[in-house]
Amino acid sequence: MILLVHLLFGAAIGSVIKNIPLAIILAFLGHYLLDLIPHIDYPLKNIEKKQWSKTLPDFLKIATDLCLGVVLVLVLSKNQPIIYVCGFFGLLPDGITLLNLLFPNKIMAPIQKLHTEKAHFLKHKKISIVWRILSQITIVIISIILLKI
Repeated sequence: MILLVHLLFGAAIGSVIKNIPLAIILAFLGHYLLDLIPHIDYPLKNIEKKQWSKTLPDFLKIATDLCLGVVLVLVLSKNQPIIYVCGFFGLLPDGITLLNLLFPNKIMAPIQKLHTEKAHFLKHKKISIVWRILSQITIVIISIILLKI
């Protein structure tokens, strides 16, 4: 899923779960739950292939996606610190994956493998792009509703 969806969902969890440690854990685990749902991602092939001279568009996609998510959380939330913390933890598996692509190491590799191979197991199934997009739109709408409660 795109970062915006994970950020909004994590923030939404932080806005409705009053137990702070539980909210943080659920926001983190929520990332994996969302990745089980068929969805689309934008490709980051240049980063994956370490073709650094061609990675600017990839990093611009990431930055735009992240900034839009942050702006939406700022505008839609009650501006409580736990909402931002949970939004961060909702993004953390993608952050670890990106860091491991940039700086491969033995500590992050198993986390990345769990994230990219196990959680995204439906990635290669033939599921209509319409359903993949609708799943993300639905999660965004639910997250916005939860943030506004």
